[in-house]
Amino acid sequence: MDLENYKVQALKKQKEHQKFLANLKKKPPKNLDFVVQETHDEVFAKIDCLSCANCCKTTGPLFTEKDIERISKHLRMKPADFETKYLQTDEDQDKVLQNLPCWFLNEDNTCSIYEVRPKACREYPHTDRKKIYQINHLTIKNTLICPAAFEFVERIQKKIEKK
Repeated sequence: MDLENYKVQALKKQKEHQKFLANLKKKPPKNLDFVVQETHDEVFAKIDCLSCANCCKTTGPLFTEKDIERISKHLRMKPADFETKYLQTDEDQDKVLQNLPCWFLNEDNTCSIYEVRPKACREYPHTDRKKIYQINHLTIKNTLICPAAFEFVERIQKKIEKK
């Protein structure tokens, strides 16, 4: 997977994507949620996250208290010890990883805590959300990190502008 090429393309198309998503927010089609889910499924049938893992290498998820409890239990650690070892509090008072790439990313791009991974990881890149226009800022940001998010915006734009 050519991550650099995806990022170059995403940067070139950023203004166009922002305009498209802004228009989508102003006047969402009636079947938008269906089109979003259909497009998400198409993209992830084509793109394999294990060939990339750029999200795990370059961005860290937010950890909720439930995430911390679930993961620390899985690792047989006290939540406070888990936080001390792996997390820090950022400027927004969110709990995030101390370092990147993610501690739990294996060499083969699999996740050592996949079954108990944070909610933010489960939902990334958020391309299967209902009312997707509510997270336009996040979608645009994710196109620079995730080839699937870029491909998703490209495809949904074609589908909706075709109508």
